[in-house]
Amino acid sequence: METVSLIQLVLEEFQQAMRYDEYKNLIDSLLAENKSTGANQSEQLTMYSSLNQRRMKRWEKTLKISPEAKEKIEAFPKKMGWLVISEGWCGDAAHILPVLQKMASFNKNIDLRIVLRDEHEKLMNEFLTNGGKSIPKLIMIDLAEEKIIADWGPRPSAATKMVEKYKKDHGSLDADFKEELQLWYNKDKGKTVVEDITKILYTEAQPFG
Repeated sequence: METVSLIQLVLEEFQQAMRYDEYKNLIDSLLAENKSTGANQSEQLTMYSSLNQRRMKRWEKTLKISPEAKEKIEAFPKKMGWLVISEGWCGDAAHILPVLQKMASFNKNIDLRIVLRDEHEKLMNEFLTNGGKSIPKLIMIDLAEEKIIADWGPRPSAATKMVEKYKKDHGSLDADFKEELQLWYNKDKGKTVVEDITKILYTEAQPFG
């Protein structure tokens, strides 16, 4: 049996993945049936999905990216695929995906697409975080050279440090921390996501090298 390489798997998944609006429409259609995305269904996950749709729509209306960051994104010359592993019930994804979509909208060379974690287990298993299926996970692909540049996620760098410190101090993440994290996202306004991703573009992807 022929072994499929990681880049082949990623490119195949990318070609079949949803656009941002398709992802949102899918979640809306499932919510109309009182369902969420994912293998497991529960009233709680459906509630999270509904809340996250409202968050995404709010970010789409209010998100602002600095002129300096926008200029840098617009200038990036390579054709890039951004493949995000997500689920509608994921709170971090609801804050992050609108930022990635906004960034991609600035540059026709950047193509953002989304797959659902539970429907793409083989892909997810290649991009685990500390052995876990944490999402969202962004896989950045150089489409011209057909190579994986980097993967990023499930949270912005500053939020990741918050998680690590809280786990060290308290053992696990609880409701208090989740509320604290939501407040951080609201205060940060996507700034750290933009900084993290732009840094990867201009270091790992080496557009002018």
